[in-house]
Amino acid sequence: MSIEGTSLAERLALAREAAPEDVRSPSILRLLAETQAVIEPFRRLGRHIDIQPAEQPRKVMLLPGFGTHPIRMRYMARQLERAGHKVKRWGMGFNLGPTPENFAILEQRLLDLHDRYGEPVVLVGWSLGGLFARELAKRHPEAVAKVITMGSPFSGSPRANNAWRIYQFVTGHSVETPPVSQDVSGKPPVPTIAFWSARDGIVSPRSSCGRQGERDRAVALRCTHIGFAYSEESILAVLRELEVS
Repeated sequence: MSIEGTSLAERLALAREAAPEDVRSPSILRLLAETQAVIEPFRRLGRHIDIQPAEQPRKVMLLPGFGTHPIRMRYMARQLERAGHKVKRWGMGFNLGPTPENFAILEQRLLDLHDRYGEPVVLVGWSLGGLFARELAKRHPEAVAKVITMGSPFSGSPRANNAWRIYQFVTGHSVETPPVSQDVSGKPPVPTIAFWSARDGIVSPRSSCGRQGERDRAVALRCTHIGFAYSEESILAVLRELEVS
């Protein structure tokens, strides 16, 4: 049995690889705290975020995290649009990892948006979506105004997270040898801002914060990994970054 060219046995072997002894992922308690996302729809009913009109409305593309659909970022999109920004999806469905084919689609999506609006696009990528955003900006810096990553594992070991095994099973390749680019820590030639959180239960904070030279600035938040996509703090942080050239 095979799944898109890689056999089930090969995928299971990838998922069963031993974790490096010198690499630390978020604790099990941090990981369990991510389950609070199930009550987010109820919290949202009584939440009102004070959104101020944007001084310079931007064109924004949101890139979802691994295993998630763009609909998971719809709440954030609506808040950014309340401020006056024009927000676009990434043009694909679930993010099931990089392939040359889906990355080519994403590249064309970015270039089409750039041509349509006549200005560079701000890329906001959550988790794995942030790695896509960084790679897009490296390939097409003329089409990208800024990259904002949210809990994206671009620094250090690609196994310093609690998702690498399922990633390898789903994609059929090692986190250390992605089919699109292996230079994930290299900074794109555009302003690059990294959101990270010490409360992240999936990606190591060190991986998403990055080191000097791997991003321009790092912004510490206090949300869970899943919360990057919907927390008030994260949304307001994105809005602030959209006001900065």
